[in-house]
Amino acid sequence: MISLLKKFWTILSKPAVHLSLGFLTLGGFMAGVIFWGAFNTTLEYTNTEEFCIGCHEMRNNVYEELQTTIHFSNRSGVRATCPDCHVPHNWTDKIARKMQASKEVWGKIFGTINTREKFQEKRRELAEHEWVRLKANNSLECRNCHSAESMDYTAQSPRAAVAHSKYLATGEKTCIDCHKGIAHELPDMTGVPDWN
Repeated sequence: MISLLKKFWTILSKPAVHLSLGFLTLGGFMAGVIFWGAFNTTLEYTNTEEFCIGCHEMRNNVYEELQTTIHFSNRSGVRATCPDCHVPHNWTDKIARKMQASKEVWGKIFGTINTREKFQEKRRELAEHEWVRLKANNSLECRNCHSAESMDYTAQSPRAAVAHSKYLATGEKTCIDCHKGIAHELPDMTGVPDWN
């Protein structure tokens, strides 16, 4: 056992050219920790409402709309921020969403929605992208706060209780199927079949 440890120590202490393998391993580990810390700190900063509304496209459009909804101000004092609804909490899903969001950075750089008029022109397209994404992940972000198992159907309107118990229990529909426009103004839905 001691001879095995001596061999291991000899390998780690031999110079690679000018530095020992142990020093390079330890240095690589420390560089990895520093990189991971910087990456995670940056990721978390980009996952704040302050960052989201940092550009006037968001602050003067969708953020103003959010401020008039129950997700912003309500009797319980619980407030949903941009990332609560638009970024999954699970790390792997969050990374995938951040990669998708890189297209939004492209839009910021090239000014495709930098005025209210341009934003309104693209509003339906942008909303449909979000609706498709939420439909595909079974409204994962909604379910971070809203649980079908925890719902008190007796405290809901009769129509909501029937819809929630029918659709959420069977998985036939997901939150976004019925709750489009819950936090932001709806785009012009003219011409959309079955829109009520």
